[in-house]
Parts: sequence; structure tokens; C-alpha cells
Amino acid sequence: MKTVLYPGSFDPVTNGHLDIIKRASKMFDEVTVGVLVNSQKSPMFTADERTALIQEAVKDLPNVKVVQFGGLLVDYVVKEGITAIVKGLRAISDFEMELQMASMNKKLNDDAETIFMMTATEYSYLSSSLVKEVFRFGGEIEGLVPTNVYQYMHTKKRV
Repeated sequence: MKTVLYPGSFDPVTNGHLDIIKRASKMFDEVTVGVLVNSQKSPMFTADERTALIQEAVKDLPNVKVVQFGGLLVDYVVKEGITAIVKGLRAISDFEMELQMASMNKKLNDDAETIFMMTATEYSYLSSSLVKEVFRFGGEIEGLVPTNVYQYMHTKKRV
């Protein structure tokens, strides 16, 4: 079985993330969306909230599961028997950073293959950070995040 891991903070998950998940689900037997638990970040949503929001957004994709993990990505890949890591790219700047991480993962585990997928053009400007910033200042984020995330964000305070 070909299983791919799509790791990220997903704070919040955007329609750009969802595009990559949907496309990867057509290419692989199973897609594991890995919500990173990173104590160095101050997320808008807890790991449990992010996991639940993604699960709701992908509920119609039977070969997608959502998990939380911390520590080294390559350790998780080995432990779970994952075939490859998928990363979405919006721009050249993403490629530079992602190439560095993919190279380090490959150095740590020669079997750690990374597949880069270009995001759909309509989402090439979209990032979780940008969505949060627009939201905090009262801007409209409809169409930038899945409907369930949009609704949930409106229950949160604009801080």
C-alpha cells in the first residue's frame, strides 16, 4: 500500500491545503495528514482543534486520515511505514525552504522521499498566516478556508 504523509501546522487549514490533500488522495492509496505539535509556536487553534477541523473538512475522502505527531518527521515516517512525504509549493521561496527540509530528512533517513506538488493557481497566494492576519483585522476569509473552518473561526475571538 502506498501511503503518503502531508505534514503541517494547519493553523488553520486552508483551501490550498485541502487542494493538495484532495489531489494526493487520487494519487495514493492512503493520505495521512499529520498535524504537527510544535511547542515553539503559538497557534490560534490547539492541535486537537486543528485535527478536528481537518477531519471534518476531509470526511468525504475515505482514504484520508488525520493524526497528530511531534518530534522528527522521519521518525514518524519510519514508525508508521509511510512511503513518502508530500509538500505543497506556492512559490520559489517555498521550494528553497522545503528543499532544505527534504534534504535533511533524506540525510537522516535515506528512504525518506519527498514529493513536491504545486498548489493550484487560485491558492498560490494563500497561507495560514495570511488568513489569520486578515481575520484578526476583520477582513473577509470566506472562500479561503473550508466552510467548517470559516464557521469555527467566527466562534473564536479576533485577537
